[in-house]
Amino acid sequence: SNIISGKTKYGIIPEEHWSYPDFIDLEKAAEKRKELAGKGVIYASSESYRHMCRFNSGFFYKHPILKDYKYYWRVEPDVKFYCDINTDPFKYMADHKKTYGFTISIHEFGLTIPTLWETTRSFLEAHPNYIAKDNLMKFISNDDGLTYNLCHFWSNFEIADMDFWRSEAYEAYFNHLDKSGGFFYERWGDAPVHSIAAALFLQKDEIHYFEDIAYRHGVYGMCPIDESIWLNNNCNCNPSDDFTFQKYSCGVEYYDSQGLTKPKDWEAHNI
Repeated sequence: SNIISGKTKYGIIPEEHWSYPDFIDLEKAAEKRKELAGKGVIYASSESYRHMCRFNSGFFYKHPILKDYKYYWRVEPDVKFYCDINTDPFKYMADHKKTYGFTISIHEFGLTIPTLWETTRSFLEAHPNYIAKDNLMKFISNDDGLTYNLCHFWSNFEIADMDFWRSEAYEAYFNHLDKSGGFFYERWGDAPVHSIAAALFLQKDEIHYFEDIAYRHGVYGMCPIDESIWLNNNCNCNPSDDFTFQKYSCGVEYYDSQGLTKPKDWEAHNI
């Protein structure tokens, strides 16, 4: 409240949005956590992490404190921003008819979502009408939807239109996923859930890469390798550290699926 220029609001998450639904077998969930922990998967034993991912997948945009808002910007503890932000990202989204915006894309840990794509495909078979005509399937699949390539937008940074999450298509998709139990029997993250939904249910030109917002979360960061962007926005990050085109990133897949021209010297970062 002391830092920002506007008014801050604080809310409590309802218990029903951060607890086990009655269709979850708690003993099975506990056993599955042990199995995943035995494979050395990060957060494998954490119940709170699973509740967080489920909350961010299907409930945050329903909170009363957000009911009067259309757009949100997700900001987590310990993230860093390295450039001046010279334009209002919300206005940009509205003016250019964008629905979902990101800065970093990355491959998911396959062990955390072994049945997510299978569950998604069963939903798509029942509801083919929800698939957008000019979608971004090529970003999330290398074989036209037969398998999932694990690419997703890193959701610890999101600027998006909550009306999409509130839509009939997304609500039906989330409920289908939730009933399968994968948030608790596996360790489904909100990032692949959001990304798959955005890639399939939105037109691809509704998804936006904020290449001018340099950002870091943990060991991965985006720093503009386009010199004009770096200079014009007074960036103080090192472009050589940019993650966008590194092997574990999905930057190449995103640029190719959108038909975008990659920045000069991008291949030097493809390590």
